[in-house]
Order: sequence, then structure tokens, then C-alpha cells
Amino acid sequence: MGTRPGTGASEGASKGASAGAGTNADTGTSTGTGTSTDSAALRELAGALGAPPPPGLAAATPEELALLARAVRARRESHAAGLNDAAEEALKLVPALARGPVRRILFR
Repeated sequence: MGTRPGTGASEGASKGASAGAGTNADTGTSTGTGTSTDSAALRELAGALGAPPPPGLAAATPEELALLARAVRARRESHAAGLNDAAEEALKLVPALARGPVRRILFR
């Protein structure tokens, strides 16, 4: 990935220039460029997290935020599938005649 402002390596970018992150690396304040895209990406990530993202993620590019949001969603889906499989496996320990009512009680 490319170098972001504030990482110590400039690679030809001037110190005051923003690399599309929408914040000034020195002050952490908004530069006014790309904020609508950044805020949309941050909202998408907040939706995936179910909570506001940490303030440090404001320095990430919209592409990185979108990648992180997809990874969080995929992990949550995988986790939910694993929990469902474990619950179904646990139901095998319940006597056959009681499985239907127990399943209805647990999985309304």
C-alpha cells in the first residue's frame, strides 16, 4: 500500500499535502478535500462495526476503510455461521422428542 501522511516517509509528497485521507497529518484536522467520501466510508465502517470507529481510522483512505468494513462483515458472518453450527450440534444432545420444542424456545 502507499505511504500515508504522518508515517515519516514522504516519497515526493510535500509535508503539507494531503494524500486523499481528508485530514492534515500534522494537526489531525480536516483539510476539506475528500471529506464526503471519507465520511461515507467511515459511516460504512461504523455500520459494519455496530459502533463508531476509532478516531485513528480517520487517517485511512476510503479504499482501506471499505476493505476493513468488508473484512469485519465477513468475519461476523463466519462467526454467526459457526455459532449456528455449534447450536445445532448441541441440540443432538437433547432427546429426540424434546428437540422440536427446545429448538423453538432457543431460536424464536
